[in-house]
Parts: sequence; structure tokens; C-alpha cells
Amino acid sequence: MPAQPPILAIVGATGTVGREMLDILASRDYPAGAVRLFASKRSAGSTIAYCDESLTVNELTAGALAGVDIALFSAGSEVSRRFAPPAAASGVVVIDNSSAFRMEPEVPLVIPEVNGEILDRGDTQGGIIANPNCSTIILLMALTPIQRAFGIKRIIVSTYQAASGAGAAAMRELSDQSADVLAGRDARPAVFHEPCAFNVFSHNTTVDPATGRNIEEQKMIEETRKIWRDEKMAISTTCIRVPVLRAHAESINVELHRAASEARFRAALTDFPGLTIVDDREGNDFPTSLKAAGGDDVLVGRIRPDSSLPKDVRGGETAHFGFDLFAAGDQLRKGAALNAIQIMDLVRQRVTSAV
Repeated sequence: MPAQPPILAIVGATGTVGREMLDILASRDYPAGAVRLFASKRSAGSTIAYCDESLTVNELTAGALAGVDIALFSAGSEVSRRFAPPAAASGVVVIDNSSAFRMEPEVPLVIPEVNGEILDRGDTQGGIIANPNCSTIILLMALTPIQRAFGIKRIIVSTYQAASGAGAAAMRELSDQSADVLAGRDARPAVFHEPCAFNVFSHNTTVDPATGRNIEEQKMIEETRKIWRDEKMAISTTCIRVPVLRAHAESINVELHRAASEARFRAALTDFPGLTIVDDREGNDFPTSLKAAGGDDVLVGRIRPDSSLPKDVRGGETAHFGFDLFAAGDQLRKGAALNAIQIMDLVRQRVTSAV
């Protein structure tokens, strides 16, 4: 007889990421009887279609997660800080999508394809596991095979982030503003500090007056260093909002420790799980937000040597110390919901192997 699936809770089930989690679980035929939904008091009593059933949303209260084995949190940092620690202390494995615990030294920050092995050293009962920032996930999915093959000395990355990264209200704002502008009306920002329709602007997180970096940029720097276990990794980030509904894109430049030919650089990317190369120079076919939207893989293309950095010509092969590339990924899936569910899969494997 197969092992019974764990009782799973989705905290923030009515939100954009929570619903994405449910869609992924439904595609895997995860039993409805093993899924419990939680949200705020305002959403309690509502129902969400799941497979052939309707699941009732419950209010998240103290003790509400009793009997749950694994809880996927996607309700914001404040909710996570309040409810995740007591749940973990009671034996629930908490996989948290907020930024609340990411930089806590004892909390694993996990991208399964990148550093999932760190969960093998953990306990099989209780605890908090953090989901990285969506932009960090897309970046490190694209760069980890390069880091392993050649070593990376420095990263410069600029993001082009979709409205959905700020939730359903931001997506509605982009749609409504687009309709207003096309009808000759003014775009009136509410969720964002700038009009998002037909506009590009600095990420809507707070800017540190001392460093000039916004919170999103700082997250990418700190999380990359933690996940790669390299506190000296040189990384420069610029995070931008663009008028796209779904899927982030990133322009990436890397300087390598060991020079690589273009062929070897491409080969390092080819077999990495969760990556798809979209790189047709003749057809001008490269990663886009639309191509990435709704998909599980991070798309990588525009792969080319950085001619501003030195070359190494030996044995008839030209190797380069720098490369440019462009990546796109659905931040609601691999950048959030899917990554959390992949962490859950690792937890289940860990528990099974420990029995």
C-alpha cells in the first residue's frame, strides 16, 4: 500500500500564489481530503474549486493548524511571523513564501535544483523552510550551472518584473489603467507609486537612503550569498517594474573565474533541471515573459560573450571570462508556488527515507 499523503495546509489560499499552489496540486491529483485552506477572517467560509470538489476556506487562528503535517504559507511576512513559529514548534513543517525568515541563520533557504541537499541534514519533524525571493530563484536557476562549471566572480543583473509580483490587485491595476489610457483617461496609481500602464519604473519597495538600493535589490544580494554560501559574491542588482501581467525577466552579465568557450558555456546550461534554452539568433527567438508565463521552467537565451572582458586563446579555442544572457520565468510558479511544492516533495522524500 502506498504511504498516505500528508495533511497539507495552504495559508493564504485565496491569494494569487495560494491559488497557483492549488492549481499545481490539482494537476498532480493531490487528494482533496488531504488539503486544508486558510486565509483571513474576511475570506473564511468562501469556497475554492479544487479538482471535482469545493474546498472551504477557514480562518487562520491560533491552533488552527493542529493535525497538519506540512503548511505552505503565502500570506505575507506579518502572518508568517505570527503563526509559523508556533506551528513549527508543534511539529508542522512550514514552507514559507514570505521574507520573514529567509535570512535567519538556522532557517534553510531552498531552491531544490540548486541547494536542495541541505534538507538532508535537517530534522524530519517540524521546522521552517524559506522560499527565496522570486527574482533570486530565476537568477540562480540560470546561473548555478555556470557557477558549478566555471565559478562566478561577479554578477550584474537587471530585472523586468511583472505586476503579478505585487499580487492580484496590482494585476487589476495594470489592466484597468491600460483600458483607461487607451480610452484617453488618466492612469491613476493606487497599488504602485507610479502608473504601471505603458510605463517602466523602479521597483516599488523602499529605497535605503544610505545605499541607494531598494529592498528587492538587497534581497537578491543577500539571498544569493546565503544560498550559494558565498558571503563575498560580488553582485550588483537593479530591479524594475514593467507593464507585464505575469512572468519576470532578467538581463544578466557574469564574470567568470575560469574562462569558457561559448560552446562550453552553453553546454553547462543544457542539462540543468528546470532550465530550457530559447536561443535562436537567426529567428530572433529568445525568452520573453509571455513564453515563460504558465510554465514551470526558467527560459534562458541571448547567450553571448562579453567582449568588454579579456579573452583566452589557447589551442585554437577562444575562451571568454564574461558572458551576457537573458532569462525569464513565471514568478507565480517557479518563483513561488512551484518552488514551495518542490520543497514539499523533498520533505516527503526525506520523511519516507527516514522511516
